Amino acid sequence: MKKIIPIMLLLAGESVAVYSEIIAAKNINNFFPTYWKMAGLMALAGLFLIASYMLGMKYIQNLWVVGAISIASIVVVEPLIPYLIFHGLPTKGAFLCFVFG
Repeated sequence: MKKIIPIMLLLAGESVAVYSEIIAAKNINNFFPTYWKMAGLMALAGLFLIASYMLGMKYIQNLWVVGAISIASIVVVEPLIPYLIFHGLPTKGAFLCFVFG
């Protein structure tokens, strides 16, 4: 049970980070208010990520496993959040870059 806590924190941190990046990129016309709100969200994401790595080392006891889970969560969350928020599919070129990049 304790091994699931760092994984959940890692998924939450990556999700909040990607969400704040996407919202900031979409609201470029309203720069400063959006910047400060998203900077606060990014700080929260950083706290989640730091806690997940610390607890991952404590409970999983292997930094490589925690790093692999982090990379896997980015691969899953990065395309999923823009689709869920904006309901847009990637263009053909963007999809090919994602698959082969």
